Amino acid sequence: MKSKIYPAIWFDNTARQAFDYYASLFHEVSIMDSNPVTVAAKVLGTDFIGINGGPAFRPNPAISFMIVRETQAEIEKIWNGLAAEGHTLMPLDSYPWSPYYGWLSDRYDVSWQLYQGKLADVNEQSIVPTLMFCGPQQGRCAEATSFYERIFKNFVKQGVLTYPDGDVKGQVMHTQFVLEGYTIAAMDSGVPQPFTFTEGVSLVIECDDQSEIDYYWHSLTKDGEESRCGWCKDPYGVSWQIVPKNLGGILQANPRASEALMQMQKIIMEDLKK
Repeated sequence: MKSKIYPAIWFDNTARQAFDYYASLFHEVSIMDSNPVTVAAKVLGTDFIGINGGPAFRPNPAISFMIVRETQAEIEKIWNGLAAEGHTLMPLDSYPWSPYYGWLSDRYDVSWQLYQGKLADVNEQSIVPTLMFCGPQQGRCAEATSFYERIFKNFVKQGVLTYPDGDVKGQVMHTQFVLEGYTIAAMDSGVPQPFTFTEGVSLVIECDDQSEIDYYWHSLTKDGEESRCGWCKDPYGVSWQIVPKNLGGILQANPRASEALMQMQKIIMEDLKK
């Protein structure tokens, strides 16, 4: 069953190439749908969308994907594949939070954290998107978490650790929460960073009907920013796509619906169907 919330990655017209590459590394990748615009896939059981969007945006470590594996051998195998033509952010090593951990960006600039631990600690979700509040959003992780708790009706907080000292003392070192059954982690950066959230990685919310689209759109854009085609930014700069869960079917049923979608900000389902 497809998640209600899942990440979308913006590629420079290499989405299918990228997911074929991930399939060669993870061996648990299913391509659910592939067309010139998007690729829908499951990676280690986690839903993803790849967007062939051109060079306008690139992923960066402000949103990374934490892969949780229970053995060092599994982590090393994935690390060695992702490291080819990529670059290391934190080398594989033993850290206070994990006996074997590393952070890198792959050849497509997609950022991955590899974490040895128990799947039970992340609600059996093998890949956990991790939001890093940095740049102009530095120190706002706790505030953003409280905002998401107010917005999402099915929200479960699963602990907070704060930095004990330094310039970031009291800011969030790590927190984990569940939105509509989907596990997400978040943190404030421990050091200054030259980047922040962009459309390079966004979070999709599939809505059951127009009222749900209206609810999430107005909730997330209040003090945020509206964009086109169901895209918006929340007050903390995180990009969201608020879409009907049958958007693909609507677009396939009416060739003119895609043109109408391009003119919309918030998606109006009835207008698309017409």
